[in-house]
Amino acid sequence: MAKIQMKNAIAELDGDEMTRVLWAVIKDKLLSPFVDLKTEYYDLGLKQRDDSDDKITYEAAAAIKRLGVGVKCATITSNAARVKEYNLKQLTPSPNGIIRSELDGTVFRKPIIVNNVKPAVASWKKPIIMGRHAYGDVYKNCEIEVKGAGKAELVFTYADGTEERKTIMEMKGPGILQGIHNTEKSIESFARCSFRYALDEKVSVWFATKDTISKTYDGKFKEIFQRIYDEEFKSEFEKAGLEYFYTLIDDAVARVMKCEGNILWCCKNYDGDVMSDMVASAFGSLSMMTSVLVSPNGAFEYEAAHGTVQKHYYRYMNGEKTSTNPVALIFAWTGALAKRAELDGTPELLDFAKKLEKATLDTIEDGIMTGDLKALANPAPKKVVNSWEFIDEIASRL
Repeated sequence: MAKIQMKNAIAELDGDEMTRVLWAVIKDKLLSPFVDLKTEYYDLGLKQRDDSDDKITYEAAAAIKRLGVGVKCATITSNAARVKEYNLKQLTPSPNGIIRSELDGTVFRKPIIVNNVKPAVASWKKPIIMGRHAYGDVYKNCEIEVKGAGKAELVFTYADGTEERKTIMEMKGPGILQGIHNTEKSIESFARCSFRYALDEKVSVWFATKDTISKTYDGKFKEIFQRIYDEEFKSEFEKAGLEYFYTLIDDAVARVMKCEGNILWCCKNYDGDVMSDMVASAFGSLSMMTSVLVSPNGAFEYEAAHGTVQKHYYRYMNGEKTSTNPVALIFAWTGALAKRAELDGTPELLDFAKKLEKATLDTIEDGIMTGDLKALANPAPKKVVNSWEFIDEIASRL
């Protein structure tokens, strides 16, 4: 069989641990036999990032912007234990944080739904899509641990040398301080990306912050979203029968547990990080979630929404074939290939991406699945398989 041709390349960002292992298996069994893959490869494994002082991460982000499409494996964000384990020079920053900052994008995460895995929340009948602002807040913070009493101040020096200064706290003893920021430009991009995505998906938008407490910081998010909606999207939403709804984050959390779904729930960076994992888990598994970073400049990065599956990797290194769910990794590839096909006008590639997604879902709906879905499946699975067997089952249907 002649392989499907690609016109232009995708930026391929490799990762760490169990997801790195499965990334190679997916390419070998599900992609390379059918598609003449064109990728620019960047190894974002933890040691490679540390050795290059994160130069490779910035190069990968630049490649996504240049090529328009990227696909990313899960990567480790280091902590003290990882520094020791990998003999790192330093605590390396989050590669996702760097890429999201460079692309100034918004992350959209959507559950992958199959008929025989029902959501843990009974009222959820349709997907709840998470829109996560992918810039700033704690992911681009500045922190200090102070050793004793003193005065903590927030100081901003304008370009002309004038200052604004506020006292944060008169510290009576040791403590910790954190400074976070955002920009109006990035928040505006977040709002526009969210409203455009909602129109494409034909879903209403919820947006939630805590502006009653954070009157300036969160208040600015609320103000910008409302302005962008009123000036640029209100008529389109009304014509499409969709709504834009603002509420407090705690109210949104309470409301979402009783809603039917079919909404785009937009959150600030940290809220979106936490809530998207909750939504993914309640719909079935962190491995049953698509994730795409959308840049306002027209670049797209598709990734797995979950981590590197550290515990399974250690078991794999001891010779065990684990039952790690590769669905989110597969859908990262299909999302990237479909977007490449859309941009390049290559219908055969788009058709392949759709068929690979169908083969993956058909495998689960045929009762063959990995261990994470076993307890949730109804009816009970016919067979619980390891990752390699699961990928082979998909390949046989593909």
